[in-house]
Amino acid sequence: MQNIKAIGFDLFNTLITMEFQALKDALTRLTGSLRENGFNIEHTDFVKAHSEAVLEFLEQTKRDGKESHNRFWISTALAKLGHEVSPDNPHISTAVDTYFSAFIQYAKLIPGTKEMLTTLKKNYPIGLLSNFTHPPAASQIMAELNLESFFDVVLISGDLGYRKPHLSVFEELIDQLGVEKEEVAFVGDDPEADVAGALRAGLQPVWTTYVRDNNITPAPGVVGKGQTDPDPTVPRISNWEDLLSLFDLQ
Repeated sequence: MQNIKAIGFDLFNTLITMEFQALKDALTRLTGSLRENGFNIEHTDFVKAHSEAVLEFLEQTKRDGKESHNRFWISTALAKLGHEVSPDNPHISTAVDTYFSAFIQYAKLIPGTKEMLTTLKKNYPIGLLSNFTHPPAASQIMAELNLESFFDVVLISGDLGYRKPHLSVFEELIDQLGVEKEEVAFVGDDPEADVAGALRAGLQPVWTTYVRDNNITPAPGVVGKGQTDPDPTVPRISNWEDLLSLFDLQ
């Protein structure tokens, strides 16, 4: 790749995968937390109402690019079941943290990730830009996996208020990396959020298909369904050796 002076990464399905049972366990923990705090709900009924609420909020997010949060999804799901409760209720905050405890437990680094980042960091500033509703959980996952030291910039959509592919989040990444937009390579797995979003913002995208190529269940709620593949002119990688070769670092 030409004239690259900094590299940005997506997080989930790019650097990190989730074990397949993560979502099921997270929903079980979520329902259990709510029941422990006095909500008389059945697990199956709540999961159905919660799924409906998630779809409703994410459809709005697709329209305006604004990030949502799990507390709204939970509050809406409870309302569907006859429990009117504010999204800011402390029991909902507890339930959110309990839900994400599963993802913290089941997060795994793609093999060779630290070695790849070590090589790149010797040559480039590195940034992270992740779509994630609950920043404390993203931070804890990175801490558990000892990733923080590799990044000069860490941006989470839950902090920014907007999510990829919204232009503003890529502009914030460019600004904090301190280079020109065309000097940033951005590595991600999502054809719309990562590749198309980076292209529209003027960055040079790299499409990673490690999860797809290795038949790994994608981290839940991250990759949009039914997306078309990026233009074949966009570099595609299936492993970290492919990535390093793009920067002549093999």
